[in-house]
Amino acid sequence: MQTTQRRVQRVRHELKRRNVEVAAVAPAGAGFRAITFAGEDLADFLSASFDDHVKFMVGDDVRRDYTPRRWDNAARTLTIEFALHGHGPAASWARAAKPGDSAVIGGPRGSMIIPTDYDWHLLAGDASALPAITRRLEELPAGTRAIVIVQAEPEDRRELASAAQVDLRWVRSEQEFVAALRAQALPAGEGYAWAAGEASVMKEVRGVLLQDKQHPKEAMRVAAYWKRGAAAHHENLED
Repeated sequence: MQTTQRRVQRVRHELKRRNVEVAAVAPAGAGFRAITFAGEDLADFLSASFDDHVKFMVGDDVRRDYTPRRWDNAARTLTIEFALHGHGPAASWARAAKPGDSAVIGGPRGSMIIPTDYDWHLLAGDASALPAITRRLEELPAGTRAIVIVQAEPEDRRELASAAQVDLRWVRSEQEFVAALRAQALPAGEGYAWAAGEASVMKEVRGVLLQDKQHPKEAMRVAAYWKRGAAAHHENLED
């Protein structure tokens, strides 16, 4: 067992605010809009983990955490996928965004780097986790096994490209999501479980992994990307 290679690494980054402008916009499925930002401040941008988050800021009203979907230091660009559900200020901004619009990107403050050489990976979440799950699947190499469970409406579902062997299941409701996770047998060997979504659901997910599956907590990360009834919520669920 190559524990030295599989050790999760936490790294900190210098916190920096970057002034950027919208360079391009494109649909990312029916429920998301991929917005590419550009600016010289992105020359040293780094996102070392698929579930990093940056603080996206416009004026005094828009301050939300988002996953860096892809970036190019040479081109000085960064792409973020914005969910268009609801009528919050960030979604409203994203629906109306056009080239030339300005914004500020802060972070990421740190990264938790999860090596790809585990025997298997579990990726689970609701639609808010799709950018992170999509990025992770693109990063996994051939020969890797990934079990993916996503709660999303049909219009939010997308092609998930990966060189890995992917076992993908889509569900519609939170109850189906938790039931699918509970029914999923975890493979033999050393695996890593990652999940993100609504806070109360993720609390239940963490209990399923720890208690029902007896999965070691040092080999999992469960994050609340949002909380029903609250704005701009992001929390890592730990003891």
